[in-house]
Amino acid sequence: MELRNNMRIALGDILKDKRRVALGGHVRPDGDCVGSSMGLYLYLKEQFPHIHTDVYLEEIPEAYRMISGTDEVKTQISGDGTYDLFICLDCGDVKRLGFSEPLFEKAEETLCIDHHISNEAFADHNYIVPDASSTSELVFTLLDREKISRAAAEALYMGIVHDTGVFQYSCTSPETMEIAAELMRKGINGSEIIDKTYYEKTYIQNQILGRALLESMLIMEKRCIVSVIRQRSMKFFQAQPSDLEGIVSQLRLTKGVEVAIFLHEIEPQKFKVSLRSKGVVDVSMIAKHFGGGGHVRAAGVTMSGSSYDVINNITARIALQLDHGKEQDEK
Repeated sequence: MELRNNMRIALGDILKDKRRVALGGHVRPDGDCVGSSMGLYLYLKEQFPHIHTDVYLEEIPEAYRMISGTDEVKTQISGDGTYDLFICLDCGDVKRLGFSEPLFEKAEETLCIDHHISNEAFADHNYIVPDASSTSELVFTLLDREKISRAAAEALYMGIVHDTGVFQYSCTSPETMEIAAELMRKGINGSEIIDKTYYEKTYIQNQILGRALLESMLIMEKRCIVSVIRQRSMKFFQAQPSDLEGIVSQLRLTKGVEVAIFLHEIEPQKFKVSLRSKGVVDVSMIAKHFGGGGHVRAAGVTMSGSSYDVINNITARIALQLDHGKEQDEK
C-alpha cells in the first residue's frame, strides 16, 4: 500500500492526554463513511471510556441504522464545539465535511484517515492510502484487533463491503479479504449486513432506479452511458438523495460501456455528478479537473450549467483519455 507522506499513524500516541474527541465524515455519508466513523467511534467508547467522544454526520440512510450507535450521531453542532482532537474519516477535502467543518478548524489537533487519491493531506496527522479498499480497512489497521468488539466489527465490515462492491472491485486486495475474515470471526452476520445495507432497496429506490435506467442514453460510440434525475422526478417519487445511491454503479454494468455518468439535479442549473469507470478511464482526474475528487474508478463532483453543458464538458475529458488509450494500443 502507498502511504501518503510515508507516515505510520500510532493511534494511541495521538490520543494520549486527549479528553474530548470528535469524529466527522463527508456530506451525504455512504456505507464506508458510516462504517469507518461508527467503527472507530464504538472502539473509542469501549477502549478509551475516559475520553468524551462525539461523532458528527449528516442524516444517516435508514439502511445503515442497523449499525450500533447510529442513534447517537450528532447531525448539528451544539455547545461551544471545542475538541482536543478532530478525526476526519473518508473525506478527501476539508470542505466535504459540511456542517462539521468549523469543529475541525477549531480543534487543537486534527487527524485525517482516508483513501481518496485526491486527498492532499490537510490535517495535522494524515493516514492516507490511496490504494486501500476503503477507509474502514484503514481504521482496522489502526486498532488493536484483539479488542475490536462485535459491534465495531459490524460497522467496519459494512464499510469494506460498500467500497469494494461486495469484494468485486479492483481495489479488493488479499489483505482486504483477510481483514474481512478477521471481522467475521468476531461473530458478525456478514450475509445479513450485505443484504440489508447493500442489496435491499425500498420501493421508492427501485422506482427511481427504473426511471434512471429507462431514460439513460448511450453516447460516445456506446462507450459511455449517461442518465439524469431532475428535481421534478425526485418530488414525484417522494425520493431523498440517499435513495439515489447505487444507480451509477448499476449503469456501469451495461455491456460495452467504459464510463457511467449520473447527474442528480440538486437545484436549477446545478448537478451532483457521479462517475464510474471499468478500467481505461481515470475518473478521479476528470472530477478533480472540475473541482471534485475521488478514486480512479469512482469519483464525483458538483457542477453548474445545463445538463447538456455538464455532460459535454465531462465527455470531452473522457474523450481525451480514451483517445490516449487508443494511441497507446496502436503503438
